[in-house]
Amino acid sequence: MSARQNPAHSCIVTPLSNLQVRPTVSIEPFEIYAIRYAHLGNRHPSENFINADPHEFASDLDYFVWVLRRKDETFLIDTGFGKEAAARRGREWLRCPVESLRMLDIAAESVTDAIITHLHYDHAGNLDRVPRARFHLQDREMAYATGRQMCHKELRAPFDLENALEMVRHVYGGRAIFHDGDDELASGLTLHRVGGHTAGLQLVRAWTRRGWVVIASDATHLYANFQQRRPFPIVYSVAEMLEGYDLLCRLADSPDHIVPGHDPLVMKYYPAASSELEGVVVRLDVAPSQR
Repeated sequence: MSARQNPAHSCIVTPLSNLQVRPTVSIEPFEIYAIRYAHLGNRHPSENFINADPHEFASDLDYFVWVLRRKDETFLIDTGFGKEAAARRGREWLRCPVESLRMLDIAAESVTDAIITHLHYDHAGNLDRVPRARFHLQDREMAYATGRQMCHKELRAPFDLENALEMVRHVYGGRAIFHDGDDELASGLTLHRVGGHTAGLQLVRAWTRRGWVVIASDATHLYANFQQRRPFPIVYSVAEMLEGYDLLCRLADSPDHIVPGHDPLVMKYYPAASSELEGVVVRLDVAPSQR
C-alpha cells in the first residue's frame, strides 16, 4: 500500500501560490539521496509528541544529511554532527556524514553550496569540513541562534556554541548567504521558512523525476508528527509548527513526496542507492513503498 492510499497519510491541502504548479519549461530533475549517519534509540513517547500517551509506541530517531544532484550541480543539505558531539549527547554515531559523501563519488572539497535548514547541533556541525561551501540559511535563524532567546536554557540546549561561532566566522568570511522567507536557489529548487521547531527553520523543495519532493528536515521529525498533527516537543512556536504541517502538504505533490527529518521508516520506504549502500544511503527521487 502506498502512503497516498493510507488515511493516516492524509493532508489538509489548500491552494498555494504559483510555486505549486508544475514547471512550464523543461527543468532537469534532481536526484536526491539521504545519508544515515547516526541513531538514537530507547525513546519515550513524550520525547516525540507533546501530550503523548505514555503507553503508546515511541519511534527511534535516525539522523541524516541529504544530497541534491544533477549534471554539474550538487547541493548538500545540512552537515550533521561529529563524533565528539555524539558522545557528549549519547547518540550512536555510525559514520562522518561529510566524509560519507565519498560513497556518492562526491568530495567534500568540491561542495560549493550547503543549505543549512537550521543551526541545531545535529544539522550544523562539521561546518569546517566543506571548505569551499557557501552556507544558505534564513535571516531569522542566525538572529535566533545568536540573540536573546539563547538566554533561555531550554531554547539553547539543542544548539552547540562552537557551531554558532563557526557560522559567525563564515558570515565574516563572506561565505554565508541569507534568505528571508521563500526563495528560489536554482531552477527547480526552492527554500521556504517554516519556523516552529526553531525561529528560522527552513525546508527544501526540489523538482525530481517524480515531481516536487519536500525535504522537511525538522519541520516534521517523524511521519506521525505531520500525519496526526502532533507537534514535536522541542519547539519554538507550537502554532508555527502546526501550520508548518499544512505548508508541507501544500508544497509537496502528495504526502508520498514529504520526507521527514528523523524517521527510521525513510530507510525502509526508499530503495538503497546501490546494493553496497543498503541501510546507509537511500534515493528519495523515486516513489516510496511500504513493507
